Amino acid sequence: MSERAMSGFDELTHVRAKEVIARYPVARSALLPLLHLVQSVEGCVSQDGIRFCAELLDLSTAEVSAVATFYTMYKRTPCGEHLVSVCTNTLCAALGGDDIYRRLSERLGVGHEETAGEPGTTGSLTLEHAECLAACDLAPVIQVNYEYFDNQTVESAERLVEALQRGEKPHPTRGAPLTDLRTVELELAGFTEDPTVAAAAVAGNSAAPETLRGTMIAAERGWAAPAFPDEIPALPEKS
Repeated sequence: MSERAMSGFDELTHVRAKEVIARYPVARSALLPLLHLVQSVEGCVSQDGIRFCAELLDLSTAEVSAVATFYTMYKRTPCGEHLVSVCTNTLCAALGGDDIYRRLSERLGVGHEETAGEPGTTGSLTLEHAECLAACDLAPVIQVNYEYFDNQTVESAERLVEALQRGEKPHPTRGAPLTDLRTVELELAGFTEDPTVAAAAVAGNSAAPETLRGTMIAAERGWAAPAFPDEIPALPEKS
């Protein structure tokens, strides 16, 4: 049996993996995008995926597992077509994030990192609570495949989930058009199968008025940060 057959990954994935590794002067630096590549194929990072990365990078499976289990973006069980992340950190929680997560969990009949529907099939959803999505000015916030849906309510979140289950792809509040989780994972590995998707991602509105309000007020009032000095003072010598 060939190495490719044993690994469980097809020829295209091997070619892409080698392309990822070639981007870096030190092979092990390619581990993060390689894990995203694995996840684009499997819908998660399985033990086969860990061995695949370890063999290509000449690492131990323990070293790869340590990275894959440290970052929450790498999932250990197959995900649905869409990953629905509900922010339940302090501000989002206080403004309704906990209520949103609770309602979606009840409606879908799943808990954290569990999937409603057959993983990978149209309309299947993996639900998770997220610690912070870096959008406190737009709380409560939900991400679908890491794209933002801002200023959510329990009702709007339910409508969003219902649309996803019907196979629809509602447009995010800002950012790129919605695709599916495996497509996003492939993009995070540095590949795109549809150039128009990449172009739309760049062209999409990435900043909300709430986020820019401080900058706009500063511009209206002529406020500016102090300029850097022409000469930067030397650091004091260690005693």
